[in-house]
Amino acid sequence: MSNQQTHHKKVIVTGKGDSKQHAFASALNEIQKQLMQQTEVLLRVEPLEVEVLKAVEQTYTEHFLFFFFPRKKISYQVELAVTVAITQLDLAAIPFTKLQTEDPEGIRLPFTTKKI
Repeated sequence: MSNQQTHHKKVIVTGKGDSKQHAFASALNEIQKQLMQQTEVLLRVEPLEVEVLKAVEQTYTEHFLFFFFPRKKISYQVELAVTVAITQLDLAAIPFTKLQTEDPEGIRLPFTTKKI
């Protein structure tokens, strides 16, 4: 009896970074975070197809104390539509055995009166 389910899902993620590689890595890192909010237990997340929806390169000039040492800064932003294969556990199908135990952190007090 297998409690694993595999299905495909399309996820839209965004990422920003100082380089193109950092922007894509940031976006791909968001896939697992987004899926963990929606599902209980993930075993595997495998990207099948990546589609670039938006890729933006932003250039601006940065100054020290508003006037000195101007330098160009570049930042990248991407938006991706990623089709992933998700393998997850079905927790509802797993039979749990119920046990009733004493409180493991409780303190047992000795009897204060002696029975004769």
